[in-house]
Amino acid sequence: MEFVTIGILALLGAVFGSFAGAQVWRIRTKEHESGELEAEEVSDVEHKKISVLSQAAKGHDRSRCLECGQQLAWYDLLPVVSWLWLRGTCRYCLKPIGYTEFLLEVGLAVVFGLSYILWPFSLASVAEVTLFGLWLMGLVLATVLFMYDLKWFILPDRINYAYAAVGCIFAALSLWLGFVDSFWLIAASVAVMSGIYLVLYLISGGAWIGFGDVKLGLGLGVFLLDWKLALVALFLANLIGTVVIVPLLATKKITRKAVIPFGPFLIVGTLVAFLIGRQLIELYLSVLF
Repeated sequence: MEFVTIGILALLGAVFGSFAGAQVWRIRTKEHESGELEAEEVSDVEHKKISVLSQAAKGHDRSRCLECGQQLAWYDLLPVVSWLWLRGTCRYCLKPIGYTEFLLEVGLAVVFGLSYILWPFSLASVAEVTLFGLWLMGLVLATVLFMYDLKWFILPDRINYAYAAVGCIFAALSLWLGFVDSFWLIAASVAVMSGIYLVLYLISGGAWIGFGDVKLGLGLGVFLLDWKLALVALFLANLIGTVVIVPLLATKKITRKAVIPFGPFLIVGTLVAFLIGRQLIELYLSVLF
């Protein structure tokens, strides 16, 4: 049954990974249609894809190739399988569709499965399973934020607020179930994940950190439930960021003045901290003492 459960969760993860990838472009299209984006912010290649989605939306059909605009059949949309079968190309125009969608589907499938394997709480009641479901919902929203920030260096408010709202429900249910001892642990976690970046934002006038990261910290903080895990998440985010950015600087692929999206690092750090942060803290204390 354990393997069956993990398999079902991996399948759901792949499906929601595909959904998250589609939502990234849908949100971008809505921002373009509403006038939230300046014309110079949209490249010619991006404008073509947005135009395809805009036309599809008017016809109540958004499942189209972003290159040729052809409506996709259900068998073109099977997570992971369709991409592998078609070797990463569109069935109709034969143009590459990129690795992003495939990596999202595989990545979220793995994360859904690992979340079950490494889940730090029990899953013995309906309420506890509901808590796990809220965590998975948060993962989908975090994936959208991850990709949007990676592509356009922006964390869209509508997803940021939705993520924080799901996180608040998650935290409230965790308190009710007794998985967290005090509301103040959650408040301190939010202070670490959001408050520190708020201070940096105010000091630098937005030059060091974007306000979207401050808002993201609200959701990350309530999901982490504990300020100690929040500190682990921050450490991991900065560590991962350093590992990624330093080689790029060394090879001159980016400069010191380059804009770096930090949201993805925070999200990955939070994921790792929540699932194995307690073990990392115990390991650190055992080595220290």
